[in-house]
Amino acid sequence: MSVRLHPLTPAPLCLLIAIAFPVQAQQSAAPTSYGNVLITAPAERPLPANSANLSAADLAARLAASSDTASLLRDAPGVSLYGAGGVSSLPAIHGLADDRVRIKVDGMDLIASCPNHMNPALSYVDPTNIGTLKVYAGITPVSVGGDSIAGTIVAGTVAPVFAADGQGSLVKGEAGAFYRSNGRAQGANLSATYATESLSLSYAGAMAKADNYEAAQDFKSGTVTGRAGHELSRDEVGSTAYDTRNHTLGLALKSGNHLIEAKVGFQDMPYQLYPNQRMDLLDNTQHRLNLRYLGHFNWGTVEARAYHEIVDHFMDFGADKRFWYGSLSGAGAAGSPCAPIRFMGDSIGTCAGGMPMSTESKTSGATLKASIVLSQQDMLHVGGELQRYRLNDWWPASGGGMGPGTFWNVNNGQRDRTALFGEWEKRFDVRWATSLGARFERVATDAGAARGYTTMGTAGNQVAEANAFNAKNRDKSDNNWDLAALARYTPSTTQSIEFGFARKVRSPNLHERYTWSSWPMAATMNNFVGDGNGYVGNPDLKPEIAHTLAATFDWHATDRNWEIKATPYYTRVSDYIDAVRTTTFGVNQFNVLAYANQSARLYGLDLSGHMPLLKTGLGSFGLKGVLTYTNGTNRDTGDDLYNIMPLNTRLTLTHTQGGWDNGLELVAVAHKNKVSDVRNEMTTPGYSLVNLRASYSWTKVRVDFGVENLFDRFYSLPLGGAYTGQGRTMSMNPTDGTMAWGVVVPGMGRSIYTGINVKF
Repeated sequence: MSVRLHPLTPAPLCLLIAIAFPVQAQQSAAPTSYGNVLITAPAERPLPANSANLSAADLAARLAASSDTASLLRDAPGVSLYGAGGVSSLPAIHGLADDRVRIKVDGMDLIASCPNHMNPALSYVDPTNIGTLKVYAGITPVSVGGDSIAGTIVAGTVAPVFAADGQGSLVKGEAGAFYRSNGRAQGANLSATYATESLSLSYAGAMAKADNYEAAQDFKSGTVTGRAGHELSRDEVGSTAYDTRNHTLGLALKSGNHLIEAKVGFQDMPYQLYPNQRMDLLDNTQHRLNLRYLGHFNWGTVEARAYHEIVDHFMDFGADKRFWYGSLSGAGAAGSPCAPIRFMGDSIGTCAGGMPMSTESKTSGATLKASIVLSQQDMLHVGGELQRYRLNDWWPASGGGMGPGTFWNVNNGQRDRTALFGEWEKRFDVRWATSLGARFERVATDAGAARGYTTMGTAGNQVAEANAFNAKNRDKSDNNWDLAALARYTPSTTQSIEFGFARKVRSPNLHERYTWSSWPMAATMNNFVGDGNGYVGNPDLKPEIAHTLAATFDWHATDRNWEIKATPYYTRVSDYIDAVRTTTFGVNQFNVLAYANQSARLYGLDLSGHMPLLKTGLGSFGLKGVLTYTNGTNRDTGDDLYNIMPLNTRLTLTHTQGGWDNGLELVAVAHKNKVSDVRNEMTTPGYSLVNLRASYSWTKVRVDFGVENLFDRFYSLPLGGAYTGQGRTMSMNPTDGTMAWGVVVPGMGRSIYTGINVKF
């Protein structure tokens, strides 16, 4: 039977903490792998201990359960996920999310160019093509950080494979497929490699598609969507469907200790709908080129990389949101098609077809890093990075108050980064190891002149606000310094303590600095936190500066057969970019807010571990898990920080026998009552879920089966944001019942899934 914590009471809480101490599969210094999946801290780096070292078996099981690459991180201590689209969750580390987390994919710093961050970096790689996935939480080495105040996530696609000496050539590959009942999700993946001893040619492709999913019970009072003849049942979570395809071609050449690698990637995403955004992604194409050189020398290694990415991103209203607006489309909840398009001031009336929004971005970057062995006890990491980012974000005229011209949300946005770093690692003896690093980063941003839909002053205060924005100095340069110091003391073979300090800096992104209109219809289209409010930028925003103290206590068996890790941390952020109220503000409704520098502090605790339970003739049983607590407060206002995950734990009873690898998982989340008042953030009740998985592996075949939310429990996503998945989303607070403040995006009801992967 399931355990339901609603709210989480002291007794079950104590029990969960007691159980969670010996949990989480973070087995040893030696990495484990399943097929092409590997998660581990870098082998060359003894520090930090707070890097995720997730078991490969866990990752393999997730490939059939989710098409969201970010979901592979759900067992990483300190990591939570902002709800977004079906393949585009936004990772948060210790309560800091999105651009506050540095995410690299194959060494590329990819940027979510959408004003709603619908295309984050991890959405461009399918889970089946993940080869390495490293998570640095808390004290992050400067060699993997930069322009972030949380941790770093480093994702890599499958590494090239070469034929063994004397083998001649090889051909290998893998094919798979999956189906999930809730939302009728389905997909397939294919990878193939032809290789000789010095040449490797590869292809990896995957597709995934799903309809809207259903909650475990009715969660809304109405069924209208705003489109005539189109309704959603009361338990259907609108705007959760998606369709995505990803392709990667690889070429690698190897000669002695030198490797040259080229990868060309392409994504075609016809649609990804968003239940907590007023818009939907209706087309996203990405083209990327990535070049890499890796050389091993008797003094160390050199890695050089150059990359280029082009993104074309289009948004409008998906099928569950009202498309036709204006007097000629009809009054009331539903809008009927009308033609031709007519603008405000037309004596006949107005007719608006959707709200098209287009974004184009180009990212070019280069990195150079050398790891130099100074002695048997000393290693030096030095390097530099360059990145050039260009963004155009414009909204074509579409009728009503949206015209007759084009609305320029960000015109010729520019964000250039130049970085240099040095990092010294030293082992004094078997008991002491240290790491000390410094990083300088110059971030320069700018944007062209703003322009509204009209120059006549109607439909909001577009003219006055555009003129005021254009009169400001928009050319900004930030000189940012990062520092990180770590030390590990190992008094015995069964325990260690690691402690450290970090100073980290993040400059504002282009939408935080250069979105300019407070007109509610425009402001609500700039929201990457999913709270339903509208946001206005501020060119004078200062960089965020975070100071973090953290320690990791590690108790374990000499062979890592069991282990317990505890990581307490404290972070204080100066010039934290939070939201402040603008003109009128109302409770229990959506509002227009503005970005502003304030001050914040966060603290918390991560617990993780694993332990064997027993071995019988029926197989081996074990327990693993993770428990996370984060508290965040705005020090200027006393308000709770937005979207902080409440106390939560994930416990898994594992079983292995022959080719079987099974798990019974309990997820328990406490009541969320610490919420941001300035954002009118909604509370969520506590809940518990039970998930079941089973898999069987032969030599070249793996079959997966599982049930998510086994007992079909209804729950609200603590980081899911406000439900804006259907209805008159262009209206900030519609009164016709199609979309109202106070509804939280619910989680998925029971879902049965199965998958198969075949190697050849």
